[in-house]
Amino acid sequence: MGGCDFPMQLNWLDQPTPILLSSGFPENMVLLDCETTGGKATYHRIIEIGLLIIENGALIEKWQTFIDPKVPLPPFIQRLTGISPGMLNGAPEFSQIAEELLSKLKGRTLVAHNARFDYSFLKNEFERVGMSYNNKPLCSVKFSRNLYPQFKRHGLSQIIERFGLSIENRHRALDDAEMVYQFFQKSSALFADDEIAATCKVLLKRPSLPTLLDPKEVEKLPASAGVYYFYDEKGVLLYVGKSVHIRNRVMSHFSSDHKNPKDLQMSTKIAHVDFETAPSDFGAQIRESNQIKALAPLYNRRLRKVRKLFQYRSTQDTNGYLRLNIESIETADTEVEQQFGLFRSPRQASKQMEKLADQYFLCHQLLGLESHRNSSQGCFRSQLKKCFGACHGAESAQSYNQRMGAALKNYQIKLWPYVGPILLEERDPQVPDQVAFHLVDRWRYLAKLPILEDVYDFGYQLADQTHQSLIPEAQVAEGEVIVSEDEVEPRFDLDIYFILVRFLVNQKKMNMHHLKIWPLIKPELLP
Repeated sequence: MGGCDFPMQLNWLDQPTPILLSSGFPENMVLLDCETTGGKATYHRIIEIGLLIIENGALIEKWQTFIDPKVPLPPFIQRLTGISPGMLNGAPEFSQIAEELLSKLKGRTLVAHNARFDYSFLKNEFERVGMSYNNKPLCSVKFSRNLYPQFKRHGLSQIIERFGLSIENRHRALDDAEMVYQFFQKSSALFADDEIAATCKVLLKRPSLPTLLDPKEVEKLPASAGVYYFYDEKGVLLYVGKSVHIRNRVMSHFSSDHKNPKDLQMSTKIAHVDFETAPSDFGAQIRESNQIKALAPLYNRRLRKVRKLFQYRSTQDTNGYLRLNIESIETADTEVEQQFGLFRSPRQASKQMEKLADQYFLCHQLLGLESHRNSSQGCFRSQLKKCFGACHGAESAQSYNQRMGAALKNYQIKLWPYVGPILLEERDPQVPDQVAFHLVDRWRYLAKLPILEDVYDFGYQLADQTHQSLIPEAQVAEGEVIVSEDEVEPRFDLDIYFILVRFLVNQKKMNMHHLKIWPLIKPELLP
């Protein structure tokens, strides 16, 4: 159940935009856009429809058609869309495509940018030909507003600019629908499945509150990033979660489609909700991870700081082939630049190794997954053509090692990209006094500071004193320093590491969340 489910490894970091959409979106969707003769659905007519059909995250069909509205095409619509009366000559009337269109819409969630507009036009056009169409549409404007509260405007033009999307014909139906699809792809890469699912659930449903929970408890929740806490009647902490939109995420817990009995059981106990706001998703993720470990809520997936992690160690055998072993490391002695992969258990490391073997046709014997057999035929997988024969010399060491290198490339532990410690400034551009500073060194989270000047209490100062932020006086008295639980040297925390890497090595993500880096130095190191 926990909200801190991060990828088991780091191979997602440098991957291109995913082809499949997040599983948090509805399983069956139609991403649709209409061009019309005007803005009033009961009077104006549709002149073009473009749609994309999505099933289980995959794009399975694109469809577009012009429609003869049988009314004059206003000049300003021609200028806006680039559609001329000649392009509509010979096009079918809506009645001629109604059955085919309805078959594509039936049983699928309708998605549109400003969905009320497109849905109202569809509904009216179907009614005119004696057909009924009813749906609960998912509005991608509201989706953007909920997941990206740091931006003021959420029109399609602003989203195209925000993500640097490429479009040939703006205000054409299929092209605009394609932009919504690409926007959902980008969001699938940026947000966890449960965050996207929570947003979609709230936009598509009106959840009922738990019987023990006063509606005022929900009314006080903010539409901003942060951490939330569920308590029972006796004040026992049930659950800690995070979100970029606390109110929506909390309400998503109360939808009736609980996936397992534990969800339902928790919902019946919730009597009180508390929250802490954060300037962005970064601060919310850090706080959630630390709070789950510190407070051990009853219904969260157990997160714990482990003293021992496991990694891959590659060695070359006498024949020149790279072999892979799983070995344990003490987190306090971690030299991250020398490792491939970080795992919580040998079993987790082994399972991932099996996936790499399947993907890159690696040999189970050389990976240590299968005992060596004295056979000229090699390992069992080579007989199935799933290993190219490195185990019995049928494949050269050079060829095999190249594939091994490709498999391990995305498992190289990220080097700390700074000379020393940093102060990460986190701000909410919509709320000027919502600011936090995070002290981080070598992927270890040291403390959260309410004001920049608190860094001096930790024995640091800004590397460049000429570029200090001006912190409003109103912020000085608010907030408290939150220090890592480890007394002297915070241990390497795998969950925190994943969060830090997710943001710090992705400049676009840093910019989107308005995060800024301040390099730090020890005063005694100054010349």
